[in-house]
Amino acid sequence: MGEVLAGSNAVWEFEPDAVVIRYSRSVRGSRLLQVLGEVVVPHTALRDVELVEGRRGTAVLRAVPWPGADPLIDAADGQLRETADPYRLVLPEQNRVLGEFYRDELRAAVEAAGRTGPPERYLVAAPSVPRSFKAYDAKAFFDGRTVTFRWFWTGASTAKWKAGDQTFPVESLAGVDWRSPELAHGHLRLLRKRPGSPGEAPADPPVVADQDPAAVVLGLGYGPVHESLPFAAAVLAAIRARGPAA
Repeated sequence: MGEVLAGSNAVWEFEPDAVVIRYSRSVRGSRLLQVLGEVVVPHTALRDVELVEGRRGTAVLRAVPWPGADPLIDAADGQLRETADPYRLVLPEQNRVLGEFYRDELRAAVEAAGRTGPPERYLVAAPSVPRSFKAYDAKAFFDGRTVTFRWFWTGASTAKWKAGDQTFPVESLAGVDWRSPELAHGHLRLLRKRPGSPGEAPADPPVVADQDPAAVVLGLGYGPVHESLPFAAAVLAAIRARGPAA
């Protein structure tokens, strides 16, 4: 392949075994895509490619990744707005036929890659580390090995102050629960392994994020999507890399 297809929000470059997606720095409505900058998506990471109707005289070429192929998509868990979807390319209506051509070409390449089910490891690179962001009640840090929450006296609950600043080695974690700050009760929660079990989250009922020392609270102006979601994806990828599949 080797061709390039430009849309209003990104440019897709079609390599022999992958799609290189470069996001426009001026893309409207999505700081997340600006922060991501570029993503390399192997054909083996994709389940399908589709062309759908867009808004206001546009057509959208959309790649559909396998569950478990991209840590960012796994961490987002369906909560991203359309404009922040990294796998959408918005084309003007007059380029619909061109979009259909590349849809068919990319579908053929995906089928030729031969994957028939979700991968056992992430195939799309996680956001780079170290990473940090400011939540409502803490500053969160991740250096690739350890997650640290440092509480703010102006936002943290009494329960969190009593627990003190928290440090979580990746090997002690089973997963990440991210709820978008654009929704009610936004938070980033670390799911810890059940004692004696190498890969399962605790069976205890969840505590509200405001009272949970393994969670930070997200909201308007605190832990925005473009900061907290790449953080969550980086932690999730590190956890999975240390799991049985690694």
